[in-house]
Amino acid sequence: MNSKLPMISVIIPFYNRELYLAEAVESVLNQTYTNTELILVDDGSTDKSAAIARSYPVKYHYQTNKGIGAARNAGISLATGDFFAFLDSDDIWTRDKLAKQMAAFEANPNLEAVFGYAQNFFSPELDAEFRAKIRCDEQPISSNLSGAILIKRQAFLRIGMFDVNLKVGIDIDWAIRAMELKLQQIILPDVIYRRRIHKTNNGIVNRGYVGEQIQVLKAKLDRQRASQPLSST
Repeated sequence: MNSKLPMISVIIPFYNRELYLAEAVESVLNQTYTNTELILVDDGSTDKSAAIARSYPVKYHYQTNKGIGAARNAGISLATGDFFAFLDSDDIWTRDKLAKQMAAFEANPNLEAVFGYAQNFFSPELDAEFRAKIRCDEQPISSNLSGAILIKRQAFLRIGMFDVNLKVGIDIDWAIRAMELKLQQIILPDVIYRRRIHKTNNGIVNRGYVGEQIQVLKAKLDRQRASQPLSST
């Protein structure tokens, strides 16, 4: 660890992710950028995830199951870094993710957040039948999802915490608030994290809550209308 480098707090919330958690954790611990603290938030797991998490020299926090938003927020409350980054427990980072993003901050100190590109991949254990049912576009795409962000601490707090009442629209809600508050950000043209497609993806398990995303967008439109001055007659 190089204490002269700014500290990055990395938060991984997890719930019953024994199949994938170790790979996610190691993708953080193996970053070429070395001054990091990793915070693992156990959102009430009942499988072997806790034992896996405790086997690493990181901060571990347990809470009863409250959802992704609450778990991320719990990690933020424990974070001591100058920057925040987030990773879902089934995804992985490229080894130079943080280094590339910190280089962008060094080049432009006025930036508040740096994103990058994401690339989907099928989890190796999936059979051909499941792969045929689920779309997995492997073309890299620009991403403003939480797994792609590196953000200054004060900038994140300016935008606000994650909504604890949402199940599938959490990142969209936060990104909309960031846009409304004019977060100074860029998107690097590099793949910096890989999104795992598997049978228990949050979006698949909670597909019944897909309407939340529409509600989030409606709330944005309502705020826009409320902020517009009334026309005079």
